Amino acid sequence: MSEGPSLTESKTAPSGRNSEKPSAKPDRGSMLGTGGIWLAKWSACLVVIAAAAVVIGWIIEKMWVIVLPVALAIVVSTILWPPTRGMTKRGVPPAAAAGLTLVMFFAVVGGIIAGIVPSVIDQVPDLANKATQGINTVQDWVKGPPINLRDEQLDNAVNAVVERVQGSAATIAGGVFTGVSTAGSLLVTLGLVLVLTFFFIKDGPRFLPWLHRVSGGRAGRHLEEVLGRMWDTLGGFIRTQALVSFIDALFIGIGLVILGVPLAPVLAILTFIGGFIPIVGAFVAGALAVLVALVANGFTTALIVLVLILAVQQIEGNVLQPVLQSRSMNLHAAVVLLAVTAGSSLFGIVGAFLAVPVAAVAAVVIRYIGEQIDERANEGQEETKALPAPGDTSVPDPKNPKPAPPEPAASEE
Repeated sequence: MSEGPSLTESKTAPSGRNSEKPSAKPDRGSMLGTGGIWLAKWSACLVVIAAAAVVIGWIIEKMWVIVLPVALAIVVSTILWPPTRGMTKRGVPPAAAAGLTLVMFFAVVGGIIAGIVPSVIDQVPDLANKATQGINTVQDWVKGPPINLRDEQLDNAVNAVVERVQGSAATIAGGVFTGVSTAGSLLVTLGLVLVLTFFFIKDGPRFLPWLHRVSGGRAGRHLEEVLGRMWDTLGGFIRTQALVSFIDALFIGIGLVILGVPLAPVLAILTFIGGFIPIVGAFVAGALAVLVALVANGFTTALIVLVLILAVQQIEGNVLQPVLQSRSMNLHAAVVLLAVTAGSSLFGIVGAFLAVPVAAVAAVVIRYIGEQIDERANEGQEETKALPAPGDTSVPDPKNPKPAPPEPAASEE
């Protein structure tokens, strides 16, 4: 007769549902709660960042009379700093070097203006007459097939445009006068830009060491590194854009002169200026050149000008910029377009001009923050690898470098 299970076996033997181990899967409600808390924290961070951006934008708008001259002076200083630095390295005092650089800058700009203004004055009446003939030609063209517009429809369209412009005249004038009053005046702004540029290129090398001392060791190190990178990026960007824009303007201007397009020097200078507003500036300057060629020389010349501008811009975008600009300064075309759109909508033409430099500087800050995060993460991984495993006495403890005493040998009985 077999004996029944012992008392110990009966207590420990699993049976039925009680034999299953409890599930190790986390509770669904706790997971949803953790995710909700994470989402709430990041949402609060985004709200705070957005509020800070709004406050900073409001401060910039209220202090625009100061922000605008400072921003323009920094941009001009990046262009004038290399000759100033070259003269100071050769023993010229900083004040004299800065003054000579500004004088040369005025001489170049004044010579360009003096060279193109007489040709503009001479060619404007002829261009106005040809513009009138071009408008009449366009009207005759839209009246014929395949559009077949009637005179009444053209008159209604023209009247609608005139009424819209007249209705917006007060708004446009108010915006112009508001902008002038906000900036003080054009002459005052230009004067501040020149004075600030003189001091920036004269005393610029003293700024970062002073900021390092004021901010302290830890914060000053980060500020000095970030501001140095921002200055190098901004200077390289402005000088590269100036060189690329000059090459564009040179080849397009030569083509316009060969084709006999009126105001070719003016259009070349507008192409150079438009090069500092990527995508949008090149499009506007090219469209203006094609329009002038269409009005003055006809459809065939306008088509040739269009092909010339497209070819030069393609060479610029695919050859010049990748060669002249380092990869650290490149921005995606979508980022550039959005930056120009935002800058022009908020601050007009000046905003469109400053949008890409600001985006390039912001990219430098974002890259530096990413580098610091990666450096901290790598340091954390190295510290984790250096720690000994629990109970491992072969690896010395970093906090207690003394080796652990050996365990006594077991006595033999």
